[in-house]
Amino acid sequence: MAGIVVLRFGRNLYVVVTLAVACSLLVAGLAAWRDSGAEDARRAVGYMQRIPVVPACCVVMAVGVILLGWHLLRLAGTITSVAELIEDDPADDAGSVGKFVAALRMTKTDELRNAVRERLRGNAADTDEYEANIKDLQLQVQLSRKREQNTEAIIYSIRDAVIVVDELDRLLMANEAAGQLFNFDFRNSQRKNLNELIDADKSEFANFVSRSKQSKGRATRQEIEFTGDQGRGTFDCIVSCVYDQSRQVCGAVAVLHDITREKEISQMKNDFVGHVSHELKTPLASITAYSEMLVDGEADDEETRKEFYSVIQSQAKRLNRLIEDILNTSRIESGLVKINKEPISLTILIEEQLRMIKSYAEEKNIKVTGQKPIVFDQVHVDRDMISQVIINLLSNAVKYTPSGGKVRIETEVDEVASLVRVSVADTGVGIPEDEIEHVFDKFYRVGVNKKQAKGTGLGLNLVKQIVETLHDGRVFVTSCVGKGSTFGFELPFARREAASVA
Repeated sequence: MAGIVVLRFGRNLYVVVTLAVACSLLVAGLAAWRDSGAEDARRAVGYMQRIPVVPACCVVMAVGVILLGWHLLRLAGTITSVAELIEDDPADDAGSVGKFVAALRMTKTDELRNAVRERLRGNAADTDEYEANIKDLQLQVQLSRKREQNTEAIIYSIRDAVIVVDELDRLLMANEAAGQLFNFDFRNSQRKNLNELIDADKSEFANFVSRSKQSKGRATRQEIEFTGDQGRGTFDCIVSCVYDQSRQVCGAVAVLHDITREKEISQMKNDFVGHVSHELKTPLASITAYSEMLVDGEADDEETRKEFYSVIQSQAKRLNRLIEDILNTSRIESGLVKINKEPISLTILIEEQLRMIKSYAEEKNIKVTGQKPIVFDQVHVDRDMISQVIINLLSNAVKYTPSGGKVRIETEVDEVASLVRVSVADTGVGIPEDEIEHVFDKFYRVGVNKKQAKGTGLGLNLVKQIVETLHDGRVFVTSCVGKGSTFGFELPFARREAASVA
């Protein structure tokens, strides 16, 4: 206990002595500074006073003594604290010091251990959170890949051509239809520029995609025509822009739908309406004109009135035939026609139609001949429809054969192919070679023969529809300009038809 009192007294005494020395040095320096300043002031009045060396050193030494005393005082305080701890321990001084140092080390070690432990706990919590986040990210990646695979599968299964590009017109995705249309490998062409993949004759599509992205519209539509291996086709092209999170255009999706067939059907409908309107107006105009002349009393005598009546009657029959042909063609094309097939001999049907056509042929001085009956030429057909086919071919041959010509109908049996072939040959005006393939088209009439006879252009098309669509047969034609034409059709034997049904 005495030692501690001595240490405390010594520390206090040291403080007093240090302060006394510092104050003495400070006072001595200030006094020397004052005297030096007065002497200089007498020698150089009006100039800046110079700082004396001795006073300045005294002041600096005073400050140094104060700082040194401060540090030594702190050391004395530490020593006093250690002595107090040793005094409280009844063990020897050396053991007390060791225990103190050990306790001090243990305290620091525990604090360090606790800090490390807390840090590890925090790191473990962070690690668990990171692992959970990683699992979530992995799951999101798997879902994204699954969605991407599903999207690719959907795009690849679409029959229309689909092309996906980025903001720089580089290909990101395309399906097989697009590869066939633009003639590139759709699976190995990713990241290539669209202009490099598309031929120059189809560059209109690439330009349309670029314009659509620049316009930043949601969907842009345009019809584009391409020339390919199967001829010229028309495509309905729709380009939709793809936006990122900042609503900036980051790509585009183009879908090309082939509307070639739709355009052809639309054109056919327009042509059909135009032809029907024209064909209906012609007989109606004649009927209207002659009816008005009868009403106005322009037919003064009975012979003139009979002539007018005859014209009106013939035009009415023509109009009726036209309407019937149109209705029959429409029923066949729509599949609404009713067919009553039965085994029947073609020879019998031909004989019946020959008797009907001969009176018309005699008026034009044309000879119509047939042939002797064949032993077996039965076919499984609709009687009325095949009769119409025969009469259409015979009347057509007589119509385009000049006076004094000949028309012959023949039947041939092909045992090998199990079919019956009927041909109608005439010595008429013939058909130019470049128009033969169109003679069975709806409303088509050979240009050079339009003045030869009147017609609607539906007779031969109806023949084709009845034979090929309804009876699984085939029509054919051969012709030579100035020498005549041969029209005909083929039908399977009745026994083959019956066998197939059985």
